[in-house]
Amino acid sequence: MNAVDTNVLLYARDPRDPVKQATAEALIQSLTDGVLLWQVACEYLAASRKLAPLGYSRAQAWQDIRDFQEAWATLLPSWNILDRAEQLLSGYSLSFWDAMILAACLEGNVTRLYSEDLDAYAQINGLEMVNPFKDSLLT
Repeated sequence: MNAVDTNVLLYARDPRDPVKQATAEALIQSLTDGVLLWQVACEYLAASRKLAPLGYSRAQAWQDIRDFQEAWATLLPSWNILDRAEQLLSGYSLSFWDAMILAACLEGNVTRLYSEDLDAYAQINGLEMVNPFKDSLLT
């Protein structure tokens, strides 16, 4: 299974970088086995407000989340994710929120996470990290 970080979802709606937008849109469309992480959904709804000056509305953000819920499995948080995040924080140089996303992926048996933010690591505990804007491999 594949998960997508918030930054990738945001680029799909941000017309300021047409290359990243096209890459993000193509990736999202190609993922038939996608997983929507709870944290990513929340971050997306909060961060998408920055796209308002570009004509992107709060209603569009909520609709995007509903569309992702229909297309992908949703992974809800559990207490085990906090425990895994704590372990990741002590073993790797990660922000708290990145550790939470990685922990959620590991908890949900996600095998690949597409993110622009985790270039320092190619893999953690069997979870592959791919920067879709840097790497040509999308799936």
